[in-house]
Amino acid sequence: MPKSSKPADFRLLDAFWNESVERRVLTNGLTVLLKEDAFAPVASVQVWVKTGSIHEDRLLGSGVSHFVEHMLFKGTERRAGREISTVVQAHGGYINAYTTFDRTVYYIDLPAEHVDVAVDLLADAVLHSTFPAEEVAKERDVILREIDMGRDDPDQRFSEALFDTAFRQHPFRHPIIGHRDVFAALTRDDLVAYYRTRYVPNNLVVVVVGAIKADAVAAQIERTFGAAQRSRLAPVLIPVEPPQLAARATHRFEDVEVTRAGLAWPIPAITHPDAPLLDLVATLLGGGDSSVLWQSLREEQQLVHTIDAHSWTPGEAGLFFVSFTCDAAQREKAAAAVSRELEKCVRKGFSSASIQKALQQIIVGEINSRKTMSGQAGRLGAAEVAVGDLEYSRSYFSALRRANPADLKRVLRQYFVPERLTSVSLNPIAAKPEASAAVTAPGQDVAFEEVRLPNGARIVFQEEPRLPNVHLRFLCLGGPLYEDPAKRGTTALLATLLTKDTRTRTAAEVAETIESAGGALYPFSGNNSFGFAAEIVPTEIDRVLSLFSEAIHAPRFAKSTFERERDAQIAELQQDADDIVTFGRRLIRKKFFGAYPLFLDAAGDPETVAAVQVADVRSLWNRCLAPSNVVLSVAGAINRKTLLPKLKNLLARLPRRDAQKTAAKFERPAEIGDLIERRQREQAVVFQAFPSSGLLASDFYVSEVADELFSGMSSRLFERVREEKGLAYFVRSGRVTGLETTMFVFFAGTSPQRYPEVLAEIDAEIERVRSGGVEPDELRRAQVRLKAARRMSLQTNASRAMQAGLNALYGLPVNDWKNYDRYIDEVTLGRLQVFAQNYFRKDLRTQLVVTPEKS
Repeated sequence: MPKSSKPADFRLLDAFWNESVERRVLTNGLTVLLKEDAFAPVASVQVWVKTGSIHEDRLLGSGVSHFVEHMLFKGTERRAGREISTVVQAHGGYINAYTTFDRTVYYIDLPAEHVDVAVDLLADAVLHSTFPAEEVAKERDVILREIDMGRDDPDQRFSEALFDTAFRQHPFRHPIIGHRDVFAALTRDDLVAYYRTRYVPNNLVVVVVGAIKADAVAAQIERTFGAAQRSRLAPVLIPVEPPQLAARATHRFEDVEVTRAGLAWPIPAITHPDAPLLDLVATLLGGGDSSVLWQSLREEQQLVHTIDAHSWTPGEAGLFFVSFTCDAAQREKAAAAVSRELEKCVRKGFSSASIQKALQQIIVGEINSRKTMSGQAGRLGAAEVAVGDLEYSRSYFSALRRANPADLKRVLRQYFVPERLTSVSLNPIAAKPEASAAVTAPGQDVAFEEVRLPNGARIVFQEEPRLPNVHLRFLCLGGPLYEDPAKRGTTALLATLLTKDTRTRTAAEVAETIESAGGALYPFSGNNSFGFAAEIVPTEIDRVLSLFSEAIHAPRFAKSTFERERDAQIAELQQDADDIVTFGRRLIRKKFFGAYPLFLDAAGDPETVAAVQVADVRSLWNRCLAPSNVVLSVAGAINRKTLLPKLKNLLARLPRRDAQKTAAKFERPAEIGDLIERRQREQAVVFQAFPSSGLLASDFYVSEVADELFSGMSSRLFERVREEKGLAYFVRSGRVTGLETTMFVFFAGTSPQRYPEVLAEIDAEIERVRSGGVEPDELRRAQVRLKAARRMSLQTNASRAMQAGLNALYGLPVNDWKNYDRYIDEVTLGRLQVFAQNYFRKDLRTQLVVTPEKS
């Protein structure tokens, strides 16, 4: 392993500390944060309400905060409920909200020229909602379905068990969504009373970031939010969590395939001087593939499938937790191994090199959090609401800069004591309950340039110096169409192994190399392509290129690493099977595609992955690694003159050969008709799948519009099924897209008793589109949403590099993404109707209902 590491480069953050953020407090007590950023022509408008589930007072545990969040888009004194989302999407915006323990946030991301629309809408919703009785009743049913979905989600059950065990008095012990029985007893009067008490100007923070004029936006906020009067705001008594005096444990045995386990210790709030040090310890212990716990428990001892560490420090008391997944028989051994590693860290401390690596990771994480306008607004809102200090990030990194090994050993000794340990696990029923082991322990307008090498390989790159960030992505045509049918999942395994051992470095050394630079190296795989990518600061490009060179030209495919990653891939697939929606989506895919390669995604299934051997991975790599089959895509703060020769040298050495693709043609769905699958769950999920146009087809963009038309909060399908009838928590469409064919699927989560009604509504909506019932405004709104979403998605170097790289890989013009708006606008009502008539045919439909044993 490398013994030295470059010092973390805190200078990369200097520009952030000099950015201008305007903070104002209106006469009614409302706080306003404004930041001008003209990089992209978009803006994020956010309203942070200083109230969450811990502030529910006499209604504690009911989830009233979350219920109110759902109701704020259901109607105001000026607008009907559906008008809010319709107006937002008509202006190309995206509206959403979320509730946490200590805050509720409403936000709209949209083109910057419409920021006044977002301000007006959010002011109206936050300050003037009317809570129509019929909407309260419908939304109650929707949230009850959401609660049931949580019961079906083992990760959610594990999280709730952890917090319920770790906290005995503090409201953190209650789920944000509420306890089902307590939630069901809420009345409209309860909602209105809570809303009027907590949603007052002097409890709000409005944040706007983007291509704005601060004075103009401030004036708009004054006219809208400023018109409300300051109100009485009584403090809510939040019980203080008493000191934990003895270890606690909760171990549950349920219908799951893989054990989920966590070890947690109480730590102070975000404002405590030790909070930055605890973040640093979390990164050292569990931040990446070269971290202490990952290397020891996963790579060396092979006790876990995944492991990480987090320091959770909200405005109140926090938790430090180590979480891992493993086979049930390994849980106690893994917990004991965590204990030993923590003891070792207390005795020996952390090396200077590893500390510098972790610091660089945190620095790069700070940079990445500011890539989008929404991300920047979120950082400002959190600093104001959670900490009360906009300069917190600066002081936080000043504290990290001063951190030394002695500080880290001190916090390990101080907080990681056995008497304050909480152990929680969720295990398969077949596992015999045993006592847990005690743990002691401590620029969107810039075109891409394309260069085609003599051997046929291509390089696409874009110079964008806004952030000290570079994204490099190696893309290769591949996926199910290139695999042995009996060994599906080889693609995903290959992509993972390309980021591991090479002929000159072990997987641990690869991870150490990239993470010492604060970077990330990760695989990706899909229906049509695979590869790997890296995020790095510009000064570390040569380090990444050396890793790319070894991965492409000298991968080792070490047997021990292969077996470890194969087991992890199988475990993740088994874990997915615990979720009824994921299970259903995988099953409809098999029923629809039959023997056609797309019947499984690039990850395969447990049986096919188990059949894969090292030779199969090497064989697939040899079949796919052909110059005409690869693209290297780069975007960010690069120097074309110095970088391009290095990229050319990297690809010029590719072996001259042709890629080998499986000959397969999709004719029609394998199983046409109505199918039912029984599962022991509380909810039902329904699917209707139809064949559709592939990515390279002339009517592909019609399918884009159709997919958007059936999805989203303002779609007719959503309005009818969820809003008007309250039949389902979610309902939408989606696609499994191949280059030559696609599965277009409708799906919804509902109750076992009402799934026939949901299917009838989907049928009716399909028939409406087939018969030409789509209104011009409806089509225009879908087009506006798609174009705005594409604009917002291209804010990051990673997304632009991916899009340009895929275009080149699939034989499209590399800058074809610039034509996206035109392609979408060319979709007419007539083309949409013809598309629906051609593809949405009952004689080609695969319908699947996944429902409980008795319904």
